[in-house]
Amino acid sequence: MINQLFEIFIFPGFLFLGTISFIAEYLDRKFYARLQNRVGPPWFQPVADFIKLLAKEEIIPADAEPKIIKILPVVSLSSVITAFLYIPLWHTKALFAFNCDIIVIIYLLTIPTLTFFLAGWYSTSIYSMLGAVRTLTQLFAYEVLLFLSILSPALLADTWTLSAVTEFYSKNPLLCLLNIPAFIIAVISAQGKLEKVPFDIPEAETEIVAGTFTEYGGRLLALFRMTISSELIVISALLAAVFFPFGLGFNPVIGFLIFLFKMLIMIAILAIFRTIVARLRIDQMVELCWKVLAPLAILQLFLNLIIKEVFLK
Repeated sequence: MINQLFEIFIFPGFLFLGTISFIAEYLDRKFYARLQNRVGPPWFQPVADFIKLLAKEEIIPADAEPKIIKILPVVSLSSVITAFLYIPLWHTKALFAFNCDIIVIIYLLTIPTLTFFLAGWYSTSIYSMLGAVRTLTQLFAYEVLLFLSILSPALLADTWTLSAVTEFYSKNPLLCLLNIPAFIIAVISAQGKLEKVPFDIPEAETEIVAGTFTEYGGRLLALFRMTISSELIVISALLAAVFFPFGLGFNPVIGFLIFLFKMLIMIAILAIFRTIVARLRIDQMVELCWKVLAPLAILQLFLNLIIKEVFLK
């Protein structure tokens, strides 16, 4: 019981995820700035921003529903932390793995986006509601792609359990090459889920102030910001577990270092991607997802199905 509480709240749960999220946010912002020939923030900036928000007063709009406004950031952060516990990090087996946990992980990672939508909708501000509608529109565009891009490798591994998928590809590393198109689609979908350029449409500050979070401030906004930073780590860990299941057979220390290295690679890939593209309009984003990426994702699905039935049986 004590061990489980330690794992949930200290390591690798809440405290560890929060710490590594601050580091990842700093590295992401710094690397992104250097790619644009800017200096970027100092190392303590994410923590300073978080503390500053915690010290600020909470102001809730008069027409908003206070209970919903306050509970949504907590639900959002809790779902991200829970999803993190089901992902293999430095071993082929996750901390709380169970059969078909891939579906639960994707479901848990959908909850923050839904809370963003509800937060904007119940804020009753025109900017927040516009951001909320954009958030939900994006969700219907990229969520199916993210699911298909994770499903294709799982189909080849013949399992719906993430730990089993990781173990399968760690034993058959060459088969990872077949999933390169799915990885590219997953990276693009991840940008949509993280609402980063070119899919930062719900929070386009030059158009709708801060979108969904326009009316949020203080501790509530700090929790939402922490959710977004933690989501970066969780999604990076998920993609690394599915598409880069290497170096998981070593002792825990080396495995942990390899896990950090893979996180750095994923953060660099996401930063480079948003450096070389500009923000899309919401209609362009939907067209890209459904007319270009969805057919590719389905093609990858059928390719893996054929390979599994013809060559792996």
